[in-house]
Amino acid sequence: MEADDTLKQEVLALVPQQKPFRFIDEIIRLNEEEIVGAYRFREDEFFYPGHFPGRPITPGVILVESMAQIGVVAYGMYLLSRQRSVRPGEMKGPLSLFSLAEDIEFKGIVRPGERVIVRGKKIYMRKGTLKVDVRMERENGEVVCSGKLAGMGVET
Repeated sequence: MEADDTLKQEVLALVPQQKPFRFIDEIIRLNEEEIVGAYRFREDEFFYPGHFPGRPITPGVILVESMAQIGVVAYGMYLLSRQRSVRPGEMKGPLSLFSLAEDIEFKGIVRPGERVIVRGKKIYMRKGTLKVDVRMERENGEVVCSGKLAGMGVET
């Protein structure tokens, strides 16, 4: 069953990363099998002046971080809340943290001002650990990067 807009907003509010290190603007689709989210890399992001002066591009590590915030952290919070049968806003305890990146492949670059779509499909969720097949696309569907990411619920 697809999560309603209120539930998507509750999950989004639980993502612990904040500006200037928050790389998720919205959750577009959310259910037991997948998450789809988006982020627009603003022209004034803190890393562009140094990466690279006069020719700014989004660092690969930041692209992976955006995929992790959407595909592991936000998705993990949702799935943990479902397992516990509580609304995300009522959750206490575990925080979903990014813990693994494998088979990461970069196929393009992201420039300042571009909006990307992140699609995560659950591989498994067991014993508080989530593994997701994730890909980042431009709005036209062109894949920028992809890989498998994992995270776990950690007591705070």
